[in-house]
Amino acid sequence: MSEIKTVGIIGAGQMGAGIAHVSALAGYTVLFHDVSRERIDAGLETVGKNLHRQVSKGVIEQSAVEPALRLIVPTESQADVAKAALVIEAATENEEIKKSIFKALVPHLGKDSILASNTSSISITRLASVTDRPERFIGLHFMNPVPLMKLVEIIRGVATDAATYETSRAFAESLGKTTAVSEDYPAFIVNRILAPMINEAVYSLYEGVGGVEAIDTAMKLGANHPMGPLELGDFIGLDTVLAIMHVLYDGLSDSKYRPCPLLVKYVEAGWLGKKAGRGFYDYRSGVPVPTR
Repeated sequence: MSEIKTVGIIGAGQMGAGIAHVSALAGYTVLFHDVSRERIDAGLETVGKNLHRQVSKGVIEQSAVEPALRLIVPTESQADVAKAALVIEAATENEEIKKSIFKALVPHLGKDSILASNTSSISITRLASVTDRPERFIGLHFMNPVPLMKLVEIIRGVATDAATYETSRAFAESLGKTTAVSEDYPAFIVNRILAPMINEAVYSLYEGVGGVEAIDTAMKLGANHPMGPLELGDFIGLDTVLAIMHVLYDGLSDSKYRPCPLLVKYVEAGWLGKKAGRGFYDYRSGVPVPTR
């Protein structure tokens, strides 16, 4: 692509690191930013580990690792990351945090730069409204884990123009991804279907229909899912699942999207899933053990 050669990524967590990984492998220079150098370094370490894992599995050649890592440039200010032609926000799933990031970016952006959010559920139109370029604002929702998952959901806000859409779609496809276009409705396509399934699995646990292992085994062997819904919730992060359910419940005003009280309790306890060491499974011993 001639339009985009440099990609800015804000957020060096699991999603941001994954987007940096695939962008660098595709030959883009990546300006990599987070709130501290420690977080940036942790993200770079994640990228390095995942690149070497791909080598061990024969997905990429060893010779691709160092060139990709050299293309990821740590940036400690938003003014630096804003120099990119495309800036992708991959911060936590919190609307106010995301809006504050975009407001801070705007004064430093080039006039033709495109802004994108990796949000999994929040209105692209609302996020775009706090910027000076709603026509050059779009949703690029990568799936987790980014290096493995083939899909990118593309979400156009009310004001997103055709050129921004075409450029963003071509960028996603240049990473080897398949795109699916979603309307700007709460949680888009994937999480509109996936998060309520996980929430319903938590309700099944809450109401005593089955235990953690029974529910996950039933869905893996009975519905041919590669991962049970409670295990999947732990992998995504229960705080993220809860945030998506709140977006659905608030945005659609339908009681079928009410977050399960047990999901709320786990998040309140800090049992957020794999990243916290405990969720519906306890991961601290190295072997997942059901917590209920």
